[in-house]
Amino acid sequence: MRRRSYLDHAASSPTLPEAVAAMTRTLGVPGNPSSLHTAGRNARRLLEEARESLAADLGAASGEVVFTSGGTEANNLALLGAVNAGRPQVARSAIEHPSVAAAGGRLEVLALPVRPTGHLDVEAAAALVGPRTALVSVMWVNNETGAVQPIPDVVSLAHAVGALSHSDAVQAFGHLPLHFGQSGLDLLSVSAHKLGGPVGIGVLVVRRGVLLAPPGFGGGQEARLRSGTVPVALAVGFAAASRVVIERRAQEAVRLAELRDRLISGAQATLADVVTNTVEPCGPAIVNLTFAGTRADDVLLLLDAAGVDASTGSACTAGVHQPSEVLLAMGRTEAAAASSLRFSFGPDTTTQAIDRLLAVLPGIVGQARKAH
Repeated sequence: MRRRSYLDHAASSPTLPEAVAAMTRTLGVPGNPSSLHTAGRNARRLLEEARESLAADLGAASGEVVFTSGGTEANNLALLGAVNAGRPQVARSAIEHPSVAAAGGRLEVLALPVRPTGHLDVEAAAALVGPRTALVSVMWVNNETGAVQPIPDVVSLAHAVGALSHSDAVQAFGHLPLHFGQSGLDLLSVSAHKLGGPVGIGVLVVRRGVLLAPPGFGGGQEARLRSGTVPVALAVGFAAASRVVIERRAQEAVRLAELRDRLISGAQATLADVVTNTVEPCGPAIVNLTFAGTRADDVLLLLDAAGVDASTGSACTAGVHQPSEVLLAMGRTEAAAASSLRFSFGPDTTTQAIDRLLAVLPGIVGQARKAH
């Protein structure tokens, strides 16, 4: 079988061996962590050790770490838990992940504009938020373009009007320096499977003293915010993956940034009418390119046939591809937003993988343009 290049780590990164080993040791351990007998206490010990480990990696206190089923649920808990009768509005950037962007179906939502680079327009946002705003939510690193958002400004923006501040840091955790305690944020979301942990678990970090209304009901687990039995093995796997990634983060960020720049410069040198949508400040692991005169789906399928896995955008909207809402919010035309692909990197991404992509891209883009 031809060797494939997996360049879709922003959708899901392969589970690290250390996480697999940690979960394998834990899966056979009996006991519900809420039970009082010995087996239950053993399960609780494993869960709390994982919580403490993740808290240290996140720069938070262990009591601030609330386990969820992933980044989507963490974002939902933040948004639904923050609003109240006096402050019914959520202000979120126009380029959020669907788990935040779709809140308009249930909540009063205010969309905050971004600049053509994909970064929050702080001045325009400041003129929009007000006393009705309960929460200002802006993702730390955009999941489609890699744009790093001005989190200190987001915090100031929220606190100036008495609102809470939240960031979806799913694409930042493990790639950028991240310290919840020093960030000033009130709430922060992360997910395990984006950094080599298992699918099915995430964390909402809730600053001590911040009270959220639980959107569900049940046994009152996880500080009475998220009821349901916590999957101990998944929490242990998340903690194991996080430890590995945090230890390697600084060195890996340099390596991935070199790959990012190699792809951008190589595409610009070998292709006509290619636009780079990833602009500094940006994360090291995501590149978004527009191939004018193509349909993104055509390029994606041709790359797949050539052994390259990439994406047209958020995997949470897979199967119903339409022009990217993120790129439209950045001022791109519908044609440009519908002809853009995301390439994202992880531990197994090599220089050879980037060079293989650059070798096949000109022929594939040319073929896609003829078919358009």
